[in-house]
Amino acid sequence: MDRAFKNFFAGRAGFPRFRKQGRGDSFRYPDSQQFKLDQGNSRIFLPKLGWLHYRNSRKILGEPRNVTVSNRGGKSFISIQTLRDVEKPKSTATTAIGIDVGIARFATMNDGSYIAPLNSFKKHQVALVKYQRRMSHKVKFSNNWKKAKADVQKVHTKITNARKDYLHKISTTLSKNHALVCVENLQVSNMSRSAAGTIEQPGKMVRQKAGLNRSILDQGWGMFRTQLEYKLEWSGGMFLAVPPQNTSRTCPHCDHVSQDNRKTQSQFECVSCGYKNNADVVGAMNILERGYRLLACGDVVLSHSKKQEPAEVSQLAFS
Repeated sequence: MDRAFKNFFAGRAGFPRFRKQGRGDSFRYPDSQQFKLDQGNSRIFLPKLGWLHYRNSRKILGEPRNVTVSNRGGKSFISIQTLRDVEKPKSTATTAIGIDVGIARFATMNDGSYIAPLNSFKKHQVALVKYQRRMSHKVKFSNNWKKAKADVQKVHTKITNARKDYLHKISTTLSKNHALVCVENLQVSNMSRSAAGTIEQPGKMVRQKAGLNRSILDQGWGMFRTQLEYKLEWSGGMFLAVPPQNTSRTCPHCDHVSQDNRKTQSQFECVSCGYKNNADVVGAMNILERGYRLLACGDVVLSHSKKQEPAEVSQLAFS
């Protein structure tokens, strides 16, 4: 509570609110003297709870410092934070890659290869609507309503787990096979903002924008970027987020920038030199080029004699 009020008065957060049941259900044992760990028998002793058996997801390395118990989707999880010395990693990969994320193609590489989207929410949307409709017909907070709510939570858990698993597999492969990964510095919250507007100024094409917002959020671009960033740090690689302006409208051959270069959603044809390619591949090529210029020029990317917004640079260096 003290930290919450300090953040509020410092302008870093809103006014503290009481924790709502069912959201962020977790508690922590902050002192290592409060719990006992028995890895050999896969069990842990927690005050007020006693000895509990758990299923190992990985071997616990280092000195345990604190334990967090959380509940998600009707299942309990224990996170054990440890302290240990880790040698500075050295990347064995030598290649660099630019990645353009999208909806029709989840990730397109500068070499022309791409990764298809999973669309986890879209696959479970019919089941989710069915259970949500059942829940809406129940008396709120009744036993039947709680059962229907549990069914809705199970579907949401399936959607989340499927998306996380897919992104973890992709990000692990990319971080192991490439020493430098460049992506766009996308503001997903702005891109998925509602178009409903206000009563005085109602929005246009609200239903279409809502569908687009669902598709954007279904991809998990923010989670993908976060996973790439820390996994490249683990492997000794480098992560760069470059400005996204006109990446799919700039010709990689003659540097001509025009809205007319992108004929359709997937077709790119330069009106100046006639270069043709897939628009997502062109975007990935420009992203990689901006990453190279970012490494050479410092904290800004210069394009066509115009200074663009500062891009983020990972504080890593090749070994």
